[in-house]
Amino acid sequence: MRHFGHISPTVRRDLFHQEPVEFTGSSPMRVLAAALGATLYSPATRPQLARDIRKQAGHGVVSMVLCLEDSISDGDVTGAEENLVRQFAELDADEEELPLLFIRVRTPEQIPDLVHRLGRSARRLAGFVLPKFDESRGKAFLDAVAQTEATSAPGRLYAMPVLETPDLLHLETRADALAGISRTVDSHRERVLALRLGVTDFCSAYGLRRTPDMTAYDVQIVAGVIADVVNVLSRADGTGFTVTGPVWEYFRSQQRLFKPQLRRSPFLEEGVEELRTALIEHDLDGLLREIELDRANGLLGKTCIHPAHVTPVHALSVVSHEEFSDAQDILRPERGGGGVMRSAYTNKMNEVKPHRAWAERTMQRAEVFGVAKEEVGFVDLLTAGLQV
Repeated sequence: MRHFGHISPTVRRDLFHQEPVEFTGSSPMRVLAAALGATLYSPATRPQLARDIRKQAGHGVVSMVLCLEDSISDGDVTGAEENLVRQFAELDADEEELPLLFIRVRTPEQIPDLVHRLGRSARRLAGFVLPKFDESRGKAFLDAVAQTEATSAPGRLYAMPVLETPDLLHLETRADALAGISRTVDSHRERVLALRLGVTDFCSAYGLRRTPDMTAYDVQIVAGVIADVVNVLSRADGTGFTVTGPVWEYFRSQQRLFKPQLRRSPFLEEGVEELRTALIEHDLDGLLREIELDRANGLLGKTCIHPAHVTPVHALSVVSHEEFSDAQDILRPERGGGGVMRSAYTNKMNEVKPHRAWAERTMQRAEVFGVAKEEVGFVDLLTAGLQV
């Protein structure tokens, strides 16, 4: 699979200076962590789940989570597990390309049980999403994934812990909670693909819910937690993990309190003003702003609960030609001793040593999401993705 692999090769050549690479579930962990992109969640109760997965793959989805936890009621868990076994068997009937598939479980005990029940079709499973993750619960979850892979899984199993517990939110317990999470995930570093943020649970602890005009970063108590998670768990010194952006929970039009945040200037070309209007009507202007803020704050990828959110996330994950040019200049071997230079775009300073970690992360993103041509912007990428 590859990002933007669902659009024609001709269109890709028109859009990309460097096209996204192809990858599989057996690609290196660093590639998969960067390539998760918009991870689409779906309740495991859906009766046509296999068909839905194939459909979303055809629209550019490369990672999905099939949820047995908060998205379904307690009384539906047994039926949802049985449904997953049936749907995975259907998916395994053909050797077609599928997204990376993860199951969000409720308890550690579900992990070996589900893999055993999936049987041969477990080879279609990339791993598990681990909810309410903290030091006390996390060890049991991660041990279960490791032991299941060693004893009964037909392939590699990754883990994606969800950070969403109140002790992470509350100021008096946050430092200890983060330290405990750090110890726990570090002991399974080769298995933890990414850490996911449960911002809806954070808001719930204070009875808050952001409107479609506000990003997670406008809710200061949430922004503080995100900053501390990145501070402790996503450092660029080799000890950090990929941390993904919070869910954007709106997908229907509602009455607005504020002016649209999506500026007009990128949409002045003929024929794309309609796209701007459609994005605003579907509350996606706030999503676009939040995606930009995710990346500015060190997050990569995003949890999504609606297919309409996937293309915007991927379009804004593509590396611009300017970013790529700067990163290349900073990482040139002859710059190893440091120094400062004017960018090729002559609009900024590139300082080799302070900007090196940024450049390395940018090149990693360029590998999996590609580099846009100089004249190509996110509107072009959005339009291409949405028209498929």
